Amino acid sequence: MAPQAPLVIQTAKATFPKADLSLPYVSGGTSAEADARINQAILAAAQQLVNSQGSLEDPRAEMIAYYEVKTNEKDVLSLSLFNYAYTGGAHGMTLQKSLTFKASTGKVYSLSELFKPGSDYVARINEFVVQGIEERDIPTLEPFKSIAPDQPFYIADRSLVIYFGLYELAAYVYGFLYFPISVYALQDMINEEGPLGPMLAND
Repeated sequence: MAPQAPLVIQTAKATFPKADLSLPYVSGGTSAEADARINQAILAAAQQLVNSQGSLEDPRAEMIAYYEVKTNEKDVLSLSLFNYAYTGGAHGMTLQKSLTFKASTGKVYSLSELFKPGSDYVARINEFVVQGIEERDIPTLEPFKSIAPDQPFYIADRSLVIYFGLYELAAYVYGFLYFPISVYALQDMINEEGPLGPMLAND
């Protein structure tokens, strides 16, 4: 089977009073229907972030949206959408929403779908998060207990990156907290049909 070419990703701009949004627009995949599914999911996620930020009525309010592509190879697209808004108060708030797709179908994957059915992936990932908190001496707001079964993630550099939003694990000053886990450390429980499967191949 021929290698899957990367998708073409362009930046679509949307501006309205007090807001400047840059969103990824995908094309060039093996199927126009799959490209459309990906773009629809991106638009819905971006809209959800906008809605979550609340009102821009404050005269000083502003909103900026941007994105980062994490993986665009091997039939996998993984990216993060960011939305920063200042709506009054001491400082602004940044939200992040990550999406991981099978490029050829447009399917969006949840965390559980990355692993074989019945795998205790939550317990395995928790071990790496605990280790990361200890190694980096992160002062958590509450003792860490567990990730959520649908904890936010993206895929980058042959790693599964689990992350926590602002205030979710530690104080605002620590920003987003990321915990990269090598795919090889999860190899025994990876669903090889999912987007982590291709990352195991040494090519």
